[in-house]
Amino acid sequence: MEEKEIRKERLKQLKDLGYSSHPYSYPSEETISSIVEKFREKQGEELEKFNVSTAGRILTIRRMGRATFLHISDGKEKLQIFMGENSLGKKKYSDFKLFNTGDWIGVKGSLFRTKTGELTILCEDFSFLAKSLLPLPEKWHGLQDVEVRFRKRYLDLLVNRRTREIFEKRAEIISKLREFFQRKGFIEVETPMMHPVLGGAAAKPFVTHHNSLDMDLYLRIAPELYLKRLVVGGMERVFEIGRNFRNEGISPFHNPEFTMLEFYWAYRDYNFLMGLTEEIFQEIAMKIWGKLEGEYQGKKINLSSPWKKLKFMDSISNASGIREESLWDEEFVIKKANELFPEEEVLPSTYSKSLDFLFDKFVRGELFQPTFVIDLPKVLSPLAKEHRQDGRLTERFELFIGGMELANAFSELTDPEEQKNRFEEQVKRKEEGAEVDLDYIEALKYGLPPTAGEGIGIDRTIMIFTDSPNIREVILFPLLRKK
Repeated sequence: MEEKEIRKERLKQLKDLGYSSHPYSYPSEETISSIVEKFREKQGEELEKFNVSTAGRILTIRRMGRATFLHISDGKEKLQIFMGENSLGKKKYSDFKLFNTGDWIGVKGSLFRTKTGELTILCEDFSFLAKSLLPLPEKWHGLQDVEVRFRKRYLDLLVNRRTREIFEKRAEIISKLREFFQRKGFIEVETPMMHPVLGGAAAKPFVTHHNSLDMDLYLRIAPELYLKRLVVGGMERVFEIGRNFRNEGISPFHNPEFTMLEFYWAYRDYNFLMGLTEEIFQEIAMKIWGKLEGEYQGKKINLSSPWKKLKFMDSISNASGIREESLWDEEFVIKKANELFPEEEVLPSTYSKSLDFLFDKFVRGELFQPTFVIDLPKVLSPLAKEHRQDGRLTERFELFIGGMELANAFSELTDPEEQKNRFEEQVKRKEEGAEVDLDYIEALKYGLPPTAGEGIGIDRTIMIFTDSPNIREVILFPLLRKK
């Protein structure tokens, strides 16, 4: 009989013996992890006076006639259970023969240590909680197939401890970010996921349709324009942690839906945000690494201040050998980008895309230590304020660590006429995601004070702090091609 059939038959037999095949609850008093932590140092008679009740999934079973040892887990810690005919009675002990690895069980009993010193529950009663009708992956081989791990994250979490640790750290980092901004006097808000007008970033959107209103809507590519409306309304410090959606390619650094932190602080500029960004990442480092130095993909990263600053146009010129003045010639830049990399499947067709393309090819991969790439051209920054010293540039920076862009920030454009002109220029250039949001322009006419805003990519930040080479490692359920 196949393993699946054996398990199915055992479930039937348990039901015939009076066990509920799908019970409603179990009154466990403590988790396995809390028991392990609480009694980690206790020995002998000090232990035996304690009775516990807990529950978990069976990882291993070793049957030895009238005695059985098993390990159960709550996903974080495991605990040994000793079952004996003497403590359970002949019938109850016999019932346990119908359990398999992978099943969920509730146990009650007293604590003791075996001769080898292992903390163990002497089981005096147990309850059946759920049958694993499919066998678990072999624990000693683990689950190595990357696609299976991402498609069946529940199995990945079961057998790969590192996966659990990544998502525990993810939760810690998001919690730390919330605490940081609340401490600074920010209000956490929620803005729409479905937008009637595109805006906030240049990207191809996902389109949906609302039946009752009979209107097309876009899954948001960024919450920026709504958050700045709130600043116009007098909410001077706001932040949001939520999902964005971009209908673009998938890579080790890109997923169509991803988590962003965006925040806006009235009366500040991009210079102020550079210092604040260092503070944010340093606090995360102390929380996760316990110091300001960590390792990503075999290389040391040092987050100590001050971080390097690199001007965008200078960086391309210095790395490529192209004269900086030539980078302001739109036709030259488009032609040069196509000439230098003819083997690329998709080559840029606009000036803005060509500048980005050259930056990615010559500069991005070299920015391993934390680096602020500052003062990007207007053509790349339709929502950023004009640079106070050079009208061709904007007061904007992007943060790079480990060769990845982790943050993007501006001194926000507050002039409604200038903003309208920038939007119209985007539309003329037929940039993806370009549309004139007239309601946002109207909001600006009521007055947006000097404001600094920033978006931080949560997923990529977690990649750095968990030493994960692929964004799918840090998203519980990444989008995969349908089988």
